Amino acid sequence: MATPTEIKLHRERKLLEVAFDDGHSFELPAEYLRVESPSAEVQGHGPNERRIIAGRRHVGIMGLEPVGNYAVRLMFDDLHDTGIFSWDYLYELGRDRIKRWHAYLDALKAQGLSRDP
Repeated sequence: MATPTEIKLHRERKLLEVAFDDGHSFELPAEYLRVESPSAEVQGHGPNERRIIAGRRHVGIMGLEPVGNYAVRLMFDDLHDTGIFSWDYLYELGRDRIKRWHAYLDALKAQGLSRDP
């Protein structure tokens, strides 16, 4: 398990920057983090319950708070704050960002949804 050595919230850029102890560093846009939230609202309670969250192009992150020594809870300006992002999940989101983002865009298109509110 990689552990963050630094987490920076860039509110004006709507971006979370996370550096890990293995040397990897990721810039994670707020919109991406919001639509990939580990919360039940997004992930559901099982593998077939995942929801596509539309209309979050302009979402920002208002704040974050540590959850023990293993995660961070993000508070988004659309008032979503129930996702607890473990270090492993943040790393996975950074590592797989391009693939996951394209899958999200494809799912939006398939459902006739938009990134715009």
